[in-house]
Amino acid sequence: MKALLHTKPYTLEYADVPEPEVGPDDVLVRVRACGICGSDVQGYTGRTGRRLPPMVMGHEAAGVVERCGERVAGFTPGDRICFDSTVYCNQCPACKQGLFNRCQRRQVLGVSVPEFKRQGAMAEFVAVPHWICAKLPDGMSFVQAALLEPASIGTHAANRAPIAAGDTAVVLGAGTIGLFIVQAARLRGAGTVIA
Repeated sequence: MKALLHTKPYTLEYADVPEPEVGPDDVLVRVRACGICGSDVQGYTGRTGRRLPPMVMGHEAAGVVERCGERVAGFTPGDRICFDSTVYCNQCPACKQGLFNRCQRRQVLGVSVPEFKRQGAMAEFVAVPHWICAKLPDGMSFVQAALLEPASIGTHAANRAPIAAGDTAVVLGAGTIGLFIVQAARLRGAGTVIA
């Protein structure tokens, strides 16, 4: 399959790479849209230590189910889906309590560190566990779905602040997440938003 392969700092190559293996709990997704996260941009420079080459980056994505592992329930080929960027095991004590961000075997799509390498979605296909997937509503485009992850971060940030109708809110940084925070703060009732 074709992928955008990060081969060294400041270098991406459009390359042939092996198709991902599909485990019994995985869905193989034909990627239809993939965003570029700020962490991908920083990883591209080689300074963060979280995108060790060779690496397929990308975790803000959506696509169509191509194939399902034998234990996958609730998804079939042709389903339009998006997925979480956090790959959690669904087995450890933290996962069983719903604390997926504390998973003992947590990985992130498109991230490579000494402890793990999880190829991402800047490729024709990506394999992900079915429990991190969600079906898309009919009216939602793949590009909109790829923005769900940063939109949810911005919404969560705004929801943590005690914003009341007419308040003034200040957002430090007007990148993708900051712009979503601005929108979410306005929806929460902020009268003035300064970014």
